[in-house]
Amino acid sequence: MLIEMPRHTEIFGSVKIHELQRVLKLDSGGFENPRAKDISFEEIKDVFRHLAIVIPVKDEKIHLLDGVLRAIPFDCSVIVVSNSGRDAPDTYKMEKDVITKLHEFSQQEILIIHQKDPELGFAFYEAGYDHLLDKDGLVRDGKSEGMIIGMMLAKSLGKDFIGFADADNYIPSSVREYVLDYAAGFCMSESPYSMVRLHWRYKPKVVEDKLYFKKWGRVSETTNKYLNLLLSTCTGFETGVVITGNAGEHALTTKLADIMNYSTGYSVEPYHFVYLFDEFGLKTEDIAYPDAVSAGIEIFQIETLNPHIHEEKGEEHINNMLLGSLRTVYHSKLCNDYVRLKVLEELGDILELEKPKKNIIMPPIGGIDTSKFTKMLESNSETFVRFEQGAIVREIEKEQYLKGEAFQIST
Repeated sequence: MLIEMPRHTEIFGSVKIHELQRVLKLDSGGFENPRAKDISFEEIKDVFRHLAIVIPVKDEKIHLLDGVLRAIPFDCSVIVVSNSGRDAPDTYKMEKDVITKLHEFSQQEILIIHQKDPELGFAFYEAGYDHLLDKDGLVRDGKSEGMIIGMMLAKSLGKDFIGFADADNYIPSSVREYVLDYAAGFCMSESPYSMVRLHWRYKPKVVEDKLYFKKWGRVSETTNKYLNLLLSTCTGFETGVVITGNAGEHALTTKLADIMNYSTGYSVEPYHFVYLFDEFGLKTEDIAYPDAVSAGIEIFQIETLNPHIHEEKGEEHINNMLLGSLRTVYHSKLCNDYVRLKVLEELGDILELEKPKKNIIMPPIGGIDTSKFTKMLESNSETFVRFEQGAIVREIEKEQYLKGEAFQIST
């Protein structure tokens, strides 16, 4: 892959935010260029082997999930965390059936679990992490909670990198590029504490029966504006370096995942920035993670070559995203009265109270006993299934043997 070198890097304490980098060629020829980084496919493949892609899904069209699954490179492990309906029709069962059929042909490693599985909640409780549980001991609804489940399962596989892909993407080839972009970012990173966030080149809309290739969404523009304002008021120098505040498509090293706090609802992605600014920025007093401070935290922002087309979910969804995102800025340790006033003005009629309430914040997952957690799921969970390489083949052989049929299949 040929990718632009960042022209500028904003440094804020221990956090380095690289300016937007464009993908120049998905497949490159290995020629040296002072303005671009040429990353060989062998390097990218090596990252794939240590990368798990987590797909949180809730009642999406089965054809969309199927396309996303088919697009993820074979060397990556895939983890599907479903919060879909279990009543008739059982959407979770349909998702599992799609995965089963895909695995029969591909033999790719795929894990699936349902977010509301009681044994999943119990496993978190027994592991000493009840921060994402409701009063009934079940994992709460929410994308962030699903992401934490996925990260825990990725850790159980011993992965060094964890990426995320939304299940409502209409263009499978764009999902494949996302994973390539993640790998490219990690190949460029000089720190074991790094994150890759994607900026869609275009987000097409249908306008008067024609596709209009829109570059920015309203929520993204607004979130980026206030994250940059927060940064600018702290440094005294205006900046526009943050352009991936709401990047649902992002990836991070497991080492960074272990030390991050996580916010619930629609605030999970912008809170990444706020948490890093608060805990590793210029005004940090208590250093909780000296190794991360010493190594530095790198944030790569990469503009994709492919556009992103996904489900439109209406004005209420947009308003909820905007409110959730700007809450994180409002309640940042670094936020001053000027920024708070601007946030209140921006929210206007969306805000029902005098000021935004705080989002629920969940602490880091680094202290959870991953082995104990996974063993409990494997022993007791009804919905947790791990499709390993060769597993389906062995099941077919077993069934044929029990039926007394002469059947052989090569692994």
